[in-house]
Amino acid sequence: MAEHRRSGKLAVILHADIVGSTELVHRDEQLAHARIQETFHRFSDTIKNYNGKVRELRGDALLAEFDRASDAVTAALLFQATFSKYNSQLNDSLQPAMRVGIAMGEVVIADETITGVGVVLAQRLEQLAESGSVVIQGAAYETIPGRFPFEFANLGEHKVKGLGEPVRAYEAKLKVGAEIPQPSPAKHRIRNSLILVCIMAVIAVSAVLLWFKPWEQPLGSAPSDRIALSLPSKPSVAILPFDNLGNDPDQSYFADGLTDDLITNLSLYRELFVIARNSTFVYKGKAVDVKQIGRDLGVAFVVEGSVRRENNRVRINAQLIDAQTGNHVWAERFDRKFGDVFAIQDEITRSIAGRLAPEITRVGIEESRNKPTEDLDAWDLYLQATAALAEFNRKAEISGACPRAG
Repeated sequence: MAEHRRSGKLAVILHADIVGSTELVHRDEQLAHARIQETFHRFSDTIKNYNGKVRELRGDALLAEFDRASDAVTAALLFQATFSKYNSQLNDSLQPAMRVGIAMGEVVIADETITGVGVVLAQRLEQLAESGSVVIQGAAYETIPGRFPFEFANLGEHKVKGLGEPVRAYEAKLKVGAEIPQPSPAKHRIRNSLILVCIMAVIAVSAVLLWFKPWEQPLGSAPSDRIALSLPSKPSVAILPFDNLGNDPDQSYFADGLTDDLITNLSLYRELFVIARNSTFVYKGKAVDVKQIGRDLGVAFVVEGSVRRENNRVRINAQLIDAQTGNHVWAERFDRKFGDVFAIQDEITRSIAGRLAPEITRVGIEESRNKPTEDLDAWDLYLQATAALAEFNRKAEISGACPRAG
């Protein structure tokens, strides 16, 4: 799946290429290709070990992303040292060598392609490097803590193509007699913490199960773990919480408020059996099987929908589903101005009611409107307050700190 576009992300970029790759290919195309691929394979493994991510492999060049300049420099120096030893063991003179440039800057990542000032700068610094060496930008150099066993030779300021201001560059080397630092254990600590949390969760769940012993059926209870409710005599429906598809997750209160209004509106039809809010909102945010919901709640129909609100526009999708067959009975999409939201509620209410019970008298549709006010701003604030109260009640019930509000 394509990675979501991120603009203005600050990252450490490593750019490396094979020195004299054209000459190597002319000497022995197949062997040169195999050696270059082996070089990239080994360097990619080193990059991953030091918490980096290879973003692109382009012919004779490699592009990687790091969160920290210290990791990028460590990975580059380790590779240059170990690959030099690897080349020395080859029995011919076709030995690829790599040069590396490291820079810090803003980048944009989309569809696994990375672009931006940081990429351009890393490429330019790599061109300043000698075969087997690592050149780093001054700004990235300044972020490396002094505890690392590196030394940096000041290469001065360089005017590089594509950038207005000159860039100070440093050649990075490992201090004589020092050892390359091991990869940061941060990720391992996170993984171990997650494992510990999972173990604790399993222990807690096991304790609850041992206490309540749900596998022990009380006398006279049904043998199945889920009892299917019988359908009522009149048309029955459950309105599931509408999904919030907007960019702002805080707008979920708006989708919840629309769902509440539809439940209330349909409940005003005495010829309909409508499931209460508390029973349907347990499915919020969950992948649901409509047929199973029909059995669990004892309804013949289920309403699903989604809301996308952006600025002064709102898009509402609603669908009525036969809970016994899973077939769609009715579906509609509404694109309106936010000011028309009450009219949309009425239209959805009338459409669902018309499909469920044709005999329902349409007189009284005005009574089915549950509009606390004609002021849309006030109504929006009312929905936010309702959502906040529901969240307060939920937390209170979980903690047992206070009785249910409202």
